[in-house]
Amino acid sequence: MDTSFPREDPRTLTPGKADGAAPIALGLGAPSPPPHDHLIWSIFSTIYLNLCCLGFLALVHSVKARDQKVAGDLEAARRYGSRAKCYNILAAMWTLVPPLLLLGLVVTGALHLSRLAKDSAAFFSTKFDDADYD
Repeated sequence: MDTSFPREDPRTLTPGKADGAAPIALGLGAPSPPPHDHLIWSIFSTIYLNLCCLGFLALVHSVKARDQKVAGDLEAARRYGSRAKCYNILAAMWTLVPPLLLLGLVVTGALHLSRLAKDSAAFFSTKFDDADYD
């Protein structure tokens, strides 16, 4: 058993070199940015846009993404962050699209009713001659 100090990690020693120089690290490209967890967006989705609990699901996946990022598992953090983003988008769409559709239906219904009212007013304002009744 080797109890000498300072201990050197055998993985850092380059084979064939007697001086114990560390190996040269080759860069394989630009480092990827850290994964996004979309936590703030998920909190707002949970509070304001929580239709069908999609905002809560987004919050759960955001917290899992943050936990995985802290633990160092960046691939799992990306997966959870992507799911959180999808749930946030779905929550926003489920909350914003139905009122917009309702507004569109009300506007088109009002336009249709005004056109019907104009046509019926023209029908009731026609004057008939006595010769029309013969």
